[in-house]
Amino acid sequence: MPQDSSQPVRPHRVAVIVDGGTNPFEVGVATELFGLPRPELGLPRPLYAVTLCAPTPEVRMNHGFFTLAAVPGLEAVDEADTLVVPGRPDNVVPRGPEVLDAIRRTHARGARVVSFCTGSFALAEAGLLDGRRATTHWLWADTFRKLHPEVRLEPDVLFVDEGDVLTSAGSAAALDLGLHIWRRDHGAEIANAVSRRLVFAAHRDGGQRQFVERPLPPVPDESLGPLLAWAQERLGEPLTVADLAARAAVSPATLHRRFRARLGTTPLAWLTGERVALACRLIERGEERLDVVAARSGLGTAANLRARLRRETGLSPSDYRRRFGPEPAPTSGSAPSGSVPTGSATAGSVAPGSVPPGSVMIPPGRGTVPA
Repeated sequence: MPQDSSQPVRPHRVAVIVDGGTNPFEVGVATELFGLPRPELGLPRPLYAVTLCAPTPEVRMNHGFFTLAAVPGLEAVDEADTLVVPGRPDNVVPRGPEVLDAIRRTHARGARVVSFCTGSFALAEAGLLDGRRATTHWLWADTFRKLHPEVRLEPDVLFVDEGDVLTSAGSAAALDLGLHIWRRDHGAEIANAVSRRLVFAAHRDGGQRQFVERPLPPVPDESLGPLLAWAQERLGEPLTVADLAARAAVSPATLHRRFRARLGTTPLAWLTGERVALACRLIERGEERLDVVAARSGLGTAANLRARLRRETGLSPSDYRRRFGPEPAPTSGSAPSGSVPTGSATAGSVAPGSVPPGSVMIPPGRGTVPA
């Protein structure tokens, strides 16, 4: 029976475990991403609500710089739709049994479990990663392999999405994974609005390497900015890397080096990623015809669109439209606007298995696709 439409749909509840030595940066990432008001979205109610929880009422954070007092107990995880486990520096020291039990029972009832950085050690210790793909901070990769050989560790990627269990690499990669969760739950455009508020790159592919010789800026520098803007206005045209190089008045090899240095990707990968991102936005806004989406985004044919979209999101165009497209117009006898049928997912929630393992949604902006 449908809920009363006058009753607001509750936010998706996120619990963050903090125990002795927890990295305060990663706790801050979780609260920043999921706990702050989001006026930029223009929505009547928050999509997420965050609760910190701990095995003790007072928690001394990493290096002793912060102490949290009056923290709720671990029973808070029993109400969570998503559980976040940040990392600690003493990864070879087992987590307390109460923390491991909280992780296991959260996963057992079907909630989503997420680790930031070396929080993956706790997930592995709890048995959630047995036989699964996962990542952790590259500095701890060898230690992780020795302690947890049953896990299919991928130490060079930013994050791994296994559906109901997600893991990120070093601390800053928690932002990448957090924005990926926004995309997975609410689509590319909402995630892009959040990324703009954070002044953070809208998307770095989960398969991108954790570390490169030069740091990646969140936005392109002035030398590439005009070129990228020019190309973004012409995605529907048959642009090539040679066209980009000619516009920049450099050789294709020089352009390749600049893209690698400034964006961490190749010109072809960037161009393809922008086209897939545009296709996603067109589908989200209600464009029905795949040939039109393919033409306007520069992907050429509906077949190429299907292949690219499935490769980058794990979804067919029809599945992507059902998940992120406009709500269908109500029909006679349908539930009133704003109501949620009994047993359906609440706002911001993700039904188990609704996103194929390993999928990475492509948002507007700097999406990357391997060349």
